[in-house]
Amino acid sequence: MASLTSLTFLSAAPAVAAAAPTVAAAYAEGAPPPGPLTAAEAGTAAYLDSVRSDPRLLRRFFLRLPKGGDLHNHLFGAVRTEYLIELAGEDGLCVDTATLTAVVPPCGPGTRPAADARTDLGFREAILRAWSMYDFPPDQSGHDHFFATFDKFGLVPALNQGRVLAEVADSVAAQHQFYLETMVNPASDGAERLGDEVGWDPDLAAMHARLVAGGRLDRLVADARQETDGVDAGFRTAARCDTGRPRPGCRLTVRRIYQAFRGESPQRVFTELALGMRLAERDPRFVAVNLVQPEDGESALENYSLQMRMVRYLRTVYPRAHVTLHAGELRPGLVKPEDLRFHIGEAVDVAGAERIGHGVDLVHEDDWPRTATTMADRQIAVEVPFTSNAQILGIRGAEHPFDTYRAFGVPVVLATDDPGVSRTDISHEYQYAAETYGLSYPELKDLARASLQYAFLPGRSLWRGNPTREGYRPVAVCAGQLPGAGQLPGGGRPPGAECRRLIATSPKAAVQWRQEAAFAAFESAFESAFAQGRHPH
Repeated sequence: MASLTSLTFLSAAPAVAAAAPTVAAAYAEGAPPPGPLTAAEAGTAAYLDSVRSDPRLLRRFFLRLPKGGDLHNHLFGAVRTEYLIELAGEDGLCVDTATLTAVVPPCGPGTRPAADARTDLGFREAILRAWSMYDFPPDQSGHDHFFATFDKFGLVPALNQGRVLAEVADSVAAQHQFYLETMVNPASDGAERLGDEVGWDPDLAAMHARLVAGGRLDRLVADARQETDGVDAGFRTAARCDTGRPRPGCRLTVRRIYQAFRGESPQRVFTELALGMRLAERDPRFVAVNLVQPEDGESALENYSLQMRMVRYLRTVYPRAHVTLHAGELRPGLVKPEDLRFHIGEAVDVAGAERIGHGVDLVHEDDWPRTATTMADRQIAVEVPFTSNAQILGIRGAEHPFDTYRAFGVPVVLATDDPGVSRTDISHEYQYAAETYGLSYPELKDLARASLQYAFLPGRSLWRGNPTREGYRPVAVCAGQLPGAGQLPGGGRPPGAECRRLIATSPKAAVQWRQEAAFAAFESAFESAFAQGRHPH
């Protein structure tokens, strides 16, 4: 991060105390030099410090803070549960009264219409509890309940993917974010059937050859693209994108990550990974693959190393497809000690992951400082959803390796995971980070910048070098030309022809520029508010 000022984790994280000298050395080596603050940045930082003890004003600040993108987001788990209940009623779906699972009509014995939740408050609250973490006891482990929700409500978003995407896109835009990478799995049923038909072959090259023989994998790619076309059409209709009254989500840049189910048989996992990577190379709406489902599941644990080798092989076939992997979403007591020793390390060293999702068990792995150093050197970002880490694993505060990653110079991006299930939003995640780890405004700003820097958007970045270690400095063609740059000593100037060309030709730089413009407006409002002793409306 660009302005790290303290070794907070050394006093707050006893789990890493034994490695303190190593961590401290890494911090000293990896921290970027502090840069000068503009008057607007300084005023905004002062405003933040002035309201840290006021929860209402602090929440307002973080709602308005520009927060880059969400890189770890499951589409079906991201939508509000209340909206899912509304959709279920509109679709005439039924709810199994024993399991509270949404099922297709007609509503026979043991079920009742989902529409009853409109008028029966007790029924509605029972569904809310079953489909999300609503009212879940804070002193109990939420692991099993969290993952069980998806089978209960899954039919609803599956029948309404376009409308769900429109709802989620609006919610992301309302949080002052500009980019979303969301996880989906079109044509997954076909992938499972193809995997079962082909069968398992430990010779991965031979198995891949059988998948592509006769155009079978290409037909799945075509099916996935056609399904996505339908989702996009439904999204544009629901979001009114082609009318004079477009919803906010229409301006959001959205890309998809194909999710393979790690709890399935090896042949199914391999087929889904191959489909996702082939899709990422052929359809610009898809950028990467990931492995989902509980990392502590029996099949996931048994086949973890095999799955890392699958990804490594497929990267040689599909080198333009990106890879981000759930890894280290574990804690002591959840799995046997030997299963805590290598997951992040193998995701980095074997699979060649470009980002790591969760990464919670870092300090329990063998030679973890080397893994952290490798992640820093390769700029392998870790995606951190604080709320789901607390709900699923019970890991929060000093037990979380957040400060350890930052100390080593590993890029960190905040994310939501399944905000609909968790009943959270990205503003809460930023506020939690600020309150729990004492982050300053410049550090929060760099977290937001990191979420776009380490996105899988194509094109050149607006930032030079390794910004996590060196600070966020614009590339030469845009030096001194960013929105708000005129407030630095020496002034600034409007973007010249070369800078404008970068923004016009690079999707990544274009989104980054939007965020910088939003920062300039945000800081102007809060600097003025602080100077006048008032609070922005």
